[in-house]
Amino acid sequence: MPTLPFVTYDVFTDRRFAGNPLAVVFDADALSDAQMQAVAREFNLSETIFIRTPGDALHAASVRIFTPGKELPFAGHPTIGGAIAIAERRHGRALNDVLLVLEEKIGLVRCAVKIAGDGASFAEFDAPKLAEEAGLAPTDETLASALGLAPDDIGFDRHIPTLYSAGVTFVCAPIASLDALARARATPLALDAEAMGATELFLYARAEPDAAHAFRARMFAPALGVPEDPATGSAAASLAGALARFESLMDGWHTLPILQGAEMGRPSLIGLEIELTGGALRNVRIGGKAVKVSEGAITV
Repeated sequence: MPTLPFVTYDVFTDRRFAGNPLAVVFDADALSDAQMQAVAREFNLSETIFIRTPGDALHAASVRIFTPGKELPFAGHPTIGGAIAIAERRHGRALNDVLLVLEEKIGLVRCAVKIAGDGASFAEFDAPKLAEEAGLAPTDETLASALGLAPDDIGFDRHIPTLYSAGVTFVCAPIASLDALARARATPLALDAEAMGATELFLYARAEPDAAHAFRARMFAPALGVPEDPATGSAAASLAGALARFESLMDGWHTLPILQGAEMGRPSLIGLEIELTGGALRNVRIGGKAVKVSEGAITV
């Protein structure tokens, strides 16, 4: 039975025991889909990323990303953490800036890594797919029932519930207040894909005045085996579609950081930058820090 090296990182944070935990399994070429799914269930983190030999030698790696319940074509915190793990494994702390390309199911993802001399390194990537509307969103009443809230807790300013996908479809659920955001919970209705349009629910509310971030967020995906996720980069990439639609933004680049995971005691800061041209979404960039927590080997 093969023994494979692994590391774990806390992602979208600059300190251990915050952010979103990620398992990174190296040298995973020989693993079958069933074995990768079993390993992801064993780690029981929101995602595990498997590092494999790339199809193109100019690329850093081919990667596969699994939740405890299924494989994903793309996810943000495994891309950030995986890029940092590869860069630190290959270069140690000797280099400052590393550019690398990951082959993901969604396509090629180009990442820039700034390796820290000590502590948390930083990575960012341009979303491989721009957010697009992905169907009919649930009504305010249905969404409120799925979240244990009242209909008046849904929506703010021009924001209404929408479905957007940048590789994974999310219900983008605008929440009227930080109090309602804190009270939200996933009820059994959240598992009903027909009623909801998707079973990944990304809740967002405006940040408190003078905060260093623009929005506060939570993400529920019980159907994927993730009751709540501390940080969801793919959801931030999808939310970019709603922000381009509902926020009054001029053409050019806008920095709109998102604080997620605070209600779980794992605060995570997701760097979100969006570019508009002619009022339309042109580019989305996700960034964040990650710090190594553990390393070892797993026998498969």
